[in-house]
Amino acid sequence: MSMLELGKQGEVKKRSFFNRFLDWIEKYGNKLPDVLTLFAIFTGLILVSSFIAGKLKWSAVNPATKETITAVNLLDGKGIVKILTEMVNNFMSFPPLGLVLVVMLGVGLAESTGLVSAFMRRVVLASPKILILPIIVLIGMLGNAAADAALIVLPPIAALVFMTLGRHPIAGLALGYAAVSGGFSANLILNMLDALVAGFTISSAQIIDPNYDASPAMNYYFLFASTFVLLPVAVFVCSKIVEPRLGEYTLEAQVDTKTELTKEEKRGLRWAGVSVVLFLAIMAFMTIPENALLRNAETGSLVEESPFMEGLVPLMLFFFFIPALFFGIGSKVIKSDKDVAEHLTKAMSGMGYYIVLAFIAAQMITYFNWSNLGSIIAIKGAAFLQSTGLTGLPMLIAFILFCAVVNLLIASSSAKWALLGPVFVPMFMLLGYSPAFTQLAYRIGDSITNTITPMLAYFAILLTFAKKYDPKMGVGTLMSVLLPYSIGFTIFWTILFAVWYFLGLPIGPGEYIHLKN
Repeated sequence: MSMLELGKQGEVKKRSFFNRFLDWIEKYGNKLPDVLTLFAIFTGLILVSSFIAGKLKWSAVNPATKETITAVNLLDGKGIVKILTEMVNNFMSFPPLGLVLVVMLGVGLAESTGLVSAFMRRVVLASPKILILPIIVLIGMLGNAAADAALIVLPPIAALVFMTLGRHPIAGLALGYAAVSGGFSANLILNMLDALVAGFTISSAQIIDPNYDASPAMNYYFLFASTFVLLPVAVFVCSKIVEPRLGEYTLEAQVDTKTELTKEEKRGLRWAGVSVVLFLAIMAFMTIPENALLRNAETGSLVEESPFMEGLVPLMLFFFFIPALFFGIGSKVIKSDKDVAEHLTKAMSGMGYYIVLAFIAAQMITYFNWSNLGSIIAIKGAAFLQSTGLTGLPMLIAFILFCAVVNLLIASSSAKWALLGPVFVPMFMLLGYSPAFTQLAYRIGDSITNTITPMLAYFAILLTFAKKYDPKMGVGTLMSVLLPYSIGFTIFWTILFAVWYFLGLPIGPGEYIHLKN
């Protein structure tokens, strides 16, 4: 009996549990309406709840200001007029809308021109064999800057690299996918996700503090450190758990193994590299000197109330846009200004769903704010948590695990945070925790089950890739090689979170665990 057959038999016994669990998740998860419909339903529930709470004169006393907050009925005459007259403004002033669309101009161009794909292939395939696993993981985490492209491009490339090295291609496929999806909130550079979740966090925090503001870099220090914690975890899981479980690969894969860069792509990467160096040199000139242009003119700070932090989103746009443009020209993908317009249009055309989502989410969050339900729930929820005695780190870890479970049913990071942020950000603010720290806990929970949720659209794509190497590959088998990553990330990310909590380290530029007095 071959090692592969032994591995397969070993999976069968464990697959039964996973299949029953996943069948339940898939069956009932698929019965949920579309995310847009969910938001519309929640908006309706908020309006009805405001009516009931207003009639019952539901209220709570803000422990910070001693002010009595009363629920507002949004379905009376005054409320209906306000809903109609402010609907457009709610949408236009919704923080995540502009942040995401601006960053997506650069990220989308990098994906559309082929820069993301070429860069991944160049770095992964040129790496020494001993470094191949950590390089795949690192590129996967860095690839979160353009998550869609990374989830589609890296796993099959990693599988081909593994097969070339005589290793099991399914192990490479799983490693690439886990690095991008499971390490979704670990990165060395700021990206679109940082801007996206920050927008929801800001609007949620303003329920308690209307003047609250923050930058997309609010979790940067922790996420930077997370990259180096999760990287060896992923390498260990792959080499010590997943590959031994799969055994020796003996099937003949009917796939195209051509992954070499074309001459045009190599030239494009050289041009893109030069442009990045020039961009970073300009940024250094504008940030490093004491009186640099992007520093605070009065304090000289690069972090607090500085043009650098306030202009971080446009800078992220240029960081992706400029090398993408140079790559396109160097690789001859872009031959005229019309090609640039075409690629930008292609990049932004995929944002239609998000724009509709933003419109509905903007109304929902705004109505939640107007009704005062968020503040009342936050006050009463904080009081309940305090009465149970579950405070501090156990409460925060429970919140992380709660977000991880929700992620199994609703994979969209923005959709979940738009629903959870307005409740938990104010609640934890009243317990003394900063919005940035609450967001940090959410991002951990949002990432650790990404690897195993079939509700993430790319899981189906991954299964399709896997069938090229094993036509009999099923969901249970795929889950059995992905679940160890989810478990490993959960354990070690929670440990890092606890260490950070006990040491009281800053979690980002100017951001700390507790609210400033």
